[in-house]
Amino acid sequence: QVQLVESGGGLVQPGGSLRLSCVASGSIFSIMGWYRQAPGKQREWVAIIINGGVTNYADSVKGRFTISADSAKRTVYLQMNSLKPEDTAVYYCNGQNGRSYWGQGTQVTVSS
Repeated sequence: QVQLVESGGGLVQPGGSLRLSCVASGSIFSIMGWYRQAPGKQREWVAIIINGGVTNYADSVKGRFTISADSAKRTVYLQMNSLKPEDTAVYYCNGQNGRSYWGQGTQVTVSS
């Protein structure tokens, strides 16, 4: 059974940091990414990592977020620094191996 399980969300003040984790099981994914969905908005792409190496980011998070992977742990991370209130959303992990799989999401709230 293929599963993606996110963790690491929470409440943080503006300017703070969080690190999200996504543990994959049941398959090896060549492409993994993070997406987010704010209340009343469509889900949007945040960051992607291909074959554990090549990365790309949405303009809104470039320079603040870093995606990385630990293949031995089958885990993808999203390090989020300089967080802003507009980063508040449910963050979802996505894995692709010819099919697309989603985690259940983890809430990130940036508020003072």
